[in-house]
Amino acid sequence: MHDVVMAAQVNPYHMAVQQFELAAEKLGLSEDMREILRRPKRELIVNFPVRLDNGHIKTFIGYRVQHNVSRGPAKGGIRYSPAVTLDEVKALAMWMTWKCAVVGIPYGGAKGGVICDPKSMNTAELERMTRRYTSEIAIMIGPHSDIPAPDVNTNAQVMAWIMDTYSMHEGFSVPAVVTGKPLSIGGSEGRNEATATGVLFVTRQAAKRIDMPLRGARVSIQGYGNAGATAARLFHNEGCKIIAVSDTRGGIYSESGLDPATVVRHKQERGSVVGFPRAQTLHVQDVLEVPCDILIPAATEGVITVANAEKVQARIVAEAANGPTTPEADAILFKRGILVIPDILANAGGVTVSYFEWVQDLQSFFWGVEEITQRLEVIMNRSFTAVAEKADHYHCDLRLAANMLAIARVAEATQMRGIYP
Repeated sequence: MHDVVMAAQVNPYHMAVQQFELAAEKLGLSEDMREILRRPKRELIVNFPVRLDNGHIKTFIGYRVQHNVSRGPAKGGIRYSPAVTLDEVKALAMWMTWKCAVVGIPYGGAKGGVICDPKSMNTAELERMTRRYTSEIAIMIGPHSDIPAPDVNTNAQVMAWIMDTYSMHEGFSVPAVVTGKPLSIGGSEGRNEATATGVLFVTRQAAKRIDMPLRGARVSIQGYGNAGATAARLFHNEGCKIIAVSDTRGGIYSESGLDPATVVRHKQERGSVVGFPRAQTLHVQDVLEVPCDILIPAATEGVITVANAEKVQARIVAEAANGPTTPEADAILFKRGILVIPDILANAGGVTVSYFEWVQDLQSFFWGVEEITQRLEVIMNRSFTAVAEKADHYHCDLRLAANMLAIARVAEATQMRGIYP
């Protein structure tokens, strides 16, 4: 659990503001615009009671934060975790604003969370908590105002409960209020794989940028949830060798390569990747430091820091997680010539296909998975090219370039709309 401890030591909101200030300075953004963009537009804190199966009442704390809505409705996931904090949710909302802007989809950024331990709750308790939380944040969410999605420890079933609860309040079905839903109630083909698919598309472009063949590349993945496990499968299918993976309990390593599907089955049976046959056991943190060509942090924020940035032995770091690299670590990796594909670009496949789902729900007309994947690839490739060109122009890393591109777009929209009244 070394990585969780490290993540707790880094305040994600301070990190997000620090990244914003670096880009704003490089852009020459006015102090007035910085004053608007460095703060969230709305922060909602709710304390709500839920009756547990043992008959006792437990009060949960939940958050919903909207960072900026100048470019469209707020968009962002909801996470359930004992480690959720308001500052974490504020940071994630800000990153969502930049993420939507960098890939050019018409959303602002939002995020939500409930402080809870979902692993200690049964399905009925999770449903009651979700529905009560939804009723508390219903004043903010809606298909044209703020559209939640799955995040850490939430899934399509949780989105179905949110959609149903909101729809009961409205008196009719509103499928477009959330994305990441089951297909049976308006979900989109390709949504579950979207984040990892986007990571693959931009990593392909990054590999071309440094003349590195993707076939045969050694890949290490920290985090083996939906994004990490799907990325392992996709990169494996692309001809890469998955040499190391980890979850919260530990990591495994095999120089000859791991079969992602077999690892998934092992995790389902044992509850962890640890103990996988014919693989060396690693500390969670060690997965970030094994010699590899591509490192994919796919867990939590703040895991690559000044303490371990010198130990990273990858040529490309593709951030499937949000905020895994601190600004100080960024500077070290850039100096060492390691190409970091920043989170707001690397993992934007999820929100892009969420946008496709929302559009399909609004028009009640659905596309096939081939069309969705093609549309996603066009957007991810175009966005990588735009970020890379800005990085070349300013002689900076891809994160600063991506932030500059995104912040400039949000600032322009904010400027054009003005301040009311």
